[in-house]
Amino acid sequence: MSAKGNWTIIFEDKIIIKNYDEGSNKGIGYNIDDDSFWNQSKFSNIWAIQYGTSNSSDEVEYRDSTPHSSFADANIGNISQFSSKWDSVHLTKIQSDWDNNGVLDETDAEKIARLGARPTSYTSS
Repeated sequence: MSAKGNWTIIFEDKIIIKNYDEGSNKGIGYNIDDDSFWNQSKFSNIWAIQYGTSNSSDEVEYRDSTPHSSFADANIGNISQFSSKWDSVHLTKIQSDWDNNGVLDETDAEKIARLGARPTSYTSS
């Protein structure tokens, strides 16, 4: 893979990385422990994906000698199948961060005033 995309998916490690975070250049990756997802036959020959690169013909890397291809040409569905998995794990993390960001003797109303409401959804932009 020659270019860093908006999303990196590493099949061997079951990791999905969002290579940007709103307001920063920092990527965040999560291990997605869902064998039924990763073991789909359409993924059997894919090593890694760099989705959203400037070189779209280099988005999908295969395990064998198949030349790299664009995500669309790989015919494996939409990127949302990966981003929605990431969003779900990320929501759990930001909810946990919110839950664990307490101040001694702070009321629920004070915490909400300080942090905003507890996140209930997350969708990648």
